[in-house]
Amino acid sequence: MEGGNKNNNWYAWEQEEGRIINGQTSGLACDWWGGRWKEDFDRAVETGQNAHRLSIEWSRVQPTPDRWDENALDHYRQMVRGLNERGLYPLVTLHHFTDPLWLTEIGGWEDERVVELFEKYVEKVVKALSSYVTTWCTINEPNVVMAMGYIFGAFPPGKNDINAGFTVLVNQARAHARAYHKIKELQPESRVGIALNWRGFNPAKSWSPLDRFSAKTLNRLYNDYFPNVFTYGVAKLLTKKVVLPEAKGTQDYIGINFYTSDTVSFDFKAKDAMFIRRFFPEGSDLSPHEMIASQPDEFFKSIKWATKFKVPIIITENGTEDTEDSFRRRYIVEHIRNMWHAISFNYPIKGYFYWSLVDNFEWERGWEHRFGLWELDIKTQARTKRPSADLYAAICGENALSSQMVREYTPEIIEKIFP
Repeated sequence: MEGGNKNNNWYAWEQEEGRIINGQTSGLACDWWGGRWKEDFDRAVETGQNAHRLSIEWSRVQPTPDRWDENALDHYRQMVRGLNERGLYPLVTLHHFTDPLWLTEIGGWEDERVVELFEKYVEKVVKALSSYVTTWCTINEPNVVMAMGYIFGAFPPGKNDINAGFTVLVNQARAHARAYHKIKELQPESRVGIALNWRGFNPAKSWSPLDRFSAKTLNRLYNDYFPNVFTYGVAKLLTKKVVLPEAKGTQDYIGINFYTSDTVSFDFKAKDAMFIRRFFPEGSDLSPHEMIASQPDEFFKSIKWATKFKVPIIITENGTEDTEDSFRRRYIVEHIRNMWHAISFNYPIKGYFYWSLVDNFEWERGWEHRFGLWELDIKTQARTKRPSADLYAAICGENALSSQMVREYTPEIIEKIFP
């Protein structure tokens, strides 16, 4: 969202040929570092929102190993104060995929020194912002960092090394635990957790032991590892057992980032390092780039899964890419309806964040995949409100989903939602 930062590993990654769709770069992104966060926060308020999730950029706060940038911290202080002044409750993420270049030069998340370095960075940020923030997400989607950066190679550092991925998982868990205890020391009343990308993996053939094994393995590695470590201090990584007693009980809430789920089958011809083929069920309602299938039942399943950890649940991300803004409206309605269904079971959902307010530079997908309620013209920085923004505003205004809203914005599914 910030843009204009050349001091992290993602900027360096963007400059390498073939890394980002169509060779696109983030540039100014949404130009929040230039001050346009003010108008975007106003847009959130004008459309009935009462909370906002944003991230801190480590490389701005600590541009070199031996220097803290107080001006950068003051910039973030202004932003979270701006949220407070507008009546928007802030949820602040301390690590959202990007690392300072100096950290990558010493090995990044593969080097055990990252644990202490992350703790010091977190301490600096929390001391600066604790007057305005009480809910913290230490690491966004650590399972994605592992999978995309170290197994599939689509994120920096671009490795295909399962052992390196395991090392990163352990170091991230240790870093979260250290950060959790430091935040609690500084701000005992705080709520601290992570945002986990939950993606269901369902066997293509329920009668196939190999398909069932593939689904179970992916669910255990991708979905279960971090919540288990933070709940029990113990987790399994395939044949390895990780014991981190300092991580036990370091989860005040569990954040779920839900987009879609996969059907999986074991296939020796699959390019996947684990011989697993992933696909969507035939006949799925797909987003324009076919990267997301609308699967509201899987969303409900993710929430039910989270209840076993006995902590409050926050939906920290839920949304879809859709330039044309037709699929998105159906997606929002269907998923909000299933969240209501989960709440009716008394599942402890304490918040919901749509991803995203404005189109953002979507990592390896660049500007091709648009998630925003507002469309962003990257050349002029102009924002254009999509119909989904009005739909979401209606939902926020009523704190409910009505038949009138569905009939107005998604008439094609009115009988499905209100039979």
